[in-house]
Amino acid sequence: MSKVSVLLADDHEVVRAGYRRLFENTGDIDVVAEATDGEQAYQLYMEYKPGVVVMDLTMPGIGGLDACRRILARDRNARILVFSVHENEIFLNRALDQGVLGYISKRNASRVMIEAVRCVARGELFIGQEMMPFLVKRKASQDSQQMAGLSPREFEIFRLRADGKSVNEIADLLSLSPKTVGHHNTSVKQKLGIANEAELTRLAIRLGVIDA
Repeated sequence: MSKVSVLLADDHEVVRAGYRRLFENTGDIDVVAEATDGEQAYQLYMEYKPGVVVMDLTMPGIGGLDACRRILARDRNARILVFSVHENEIFLNRALDQGVLGYISKRNASRVMIEAVRCVARGELFIGQEMMPFLVKRKASQDSQQMAGLSPREFEIFRLRADGKSVNEIADLLSLSPKTVGHHNTSVKQKLGIANEAELTRLAIRLGVIDA
């Protein structure tokens, strides 16, 4: 099994030493470089191209968020895991908006760090349990913004499809042709980024458009 190479960025030596030992004990994660500030993290990323960057946010100089931005501007495939004392919506949203794949709090980092690094290394999102309420709120906000892009007719068709009505049934209810309903249904899925009716139904339930 190939090992995950890690760049560890934190301005506290004792913190880096602790996580370095934690990674070394796994057998499948190697710390290839350590940074003490955001500028150094950026430079070392470009030199080593590690599988995962474990990035603190509060560091001297440009700081972790700006380092993430600069790294991702140069390499959109960079896989970054933030671990931070900041447990709030603003920092999570800013990190995710930049393309960061993981966010855990330092309060719980020692318990979930290994799982988080492995998950991010696979290109999967990992959000710590303490941050999940903010992620749910973020998702609901994104969903609401997407819904605002639907026309009144599209929203009605969205609601009826989510409620299990067929295209023909909706055509009868709204006095439209099945072809017209089909076109609207396709437009709805495209605007909402939904691939199938099951996802459409789950979104409608999450937003309270229909009952579970």
